[in-house]
Amino acid sequence: MSELSGIVNPRYDQAVMPRNFLSVDDLSAAELAEVLELSGKVKASPSDYARRLEGLSVAMIFEKPSTRTRVSFEVAIAEMGGHPLALSSTELQLGRGETIEDTGRVLSRYVDAIVLRTFGQERLEALARTASCPVVNALSDFEHPCQCLADLLTIEEKKGRLARLTLAYLGDGNNVAHSLLLGGAKAGMTVRVATPFGYEPIPQVVQRAEGIGKETGGSAMLTHDPVQATIGADVLYTDVWASMGQEEEAAERTLVFQPYRLDKEAVNRATLDAIVMHCLPAHRGQEITDEVIDGPHSVVWDQAENRLHTQKALLVWLLDRA
Repeated sequence: MSELSGIVNPRYDQAVMPRNFLSVDDLSAAELAEVLELSGKVKASPSDYARRLEGLSVAMIFEKPSTRTRVSFEVAIAEMGGHPLALSSTELQLGRGETIEDTGRVLSRYVDAIVLRTFGQERLEALARTASCPVVNALSDFEHPCQCLADLLTIEEKKGRLARLTLAYLGDGNNVAHSLLLGGAKAGMTVRVATPFGYEPIPQVVQRAEGIGKETGGSAMLTHDPVQATIGADVLYTDVWASMGQEEEAAERTLVFQPYRLDKEAVNRATLDAIVMHCLPAHRGQEITDEVIDGPHSVVWDQAENRLHTQKALLVWLLDRA
């Protein structure tokens, strides 16, 4: 939530205390369930929400490349009657030294929400401190919370519930792993993260997920054994071994991460009706094999589609509170 809670935003003509979505942990367990329920409604009856953002504008700033995030947000905003402004940092004065804080102050006078895809989480937090409209994390090096919303909706659709399910994540302890730990725990799931030594999630995130799980019935487990993680799992999840900005480490990571490939053997260790997930883009033959991503257990394409529906719901939920 913005520290400048007393700012008067002339766009709203009222004192505003915007709700931001910088982390899955910004939502309580009840609020997470509320957003997921709304996502299902939006997906089932998109025409009912065709005018929910009418007259509103959303700035989308991309400091990292994007396919699914950019397209899903832009389409979501347009399909609900809003005006999406897709911007790169090179198109803004950010590319010439203007601070992210000043950018937030200015954009708040023009738009009703700001979506930022960036590197450091501190840039999102700095933007949120000075913006007087909702700020959404469209990916940072720390978390990918919008992806997590789509992941949880997909699991709920395929399994009929979230609580008491086990999700096994194989690979790098990255931003996606962080969001799954926090979001899965909030939903009452058991989240097992299997990584090589030296590539674990941030310890504080694991500890926070463990704390959340004590309140929701979920749990978090960190292991270096991919076999232990996948035995009896209901959901198998993986991500690229080298994220954006780690390209120089790709060759080394490919060697280290070989035992964590999501392949047929991993699927056979899970439950018979386990689902396979990947947030994409996939490096086929590395973190996931063709026969798995294209196989009968894969829900990867439904998962990608759900980015559209959950982001619609998130924007409606946030802007209704602005």
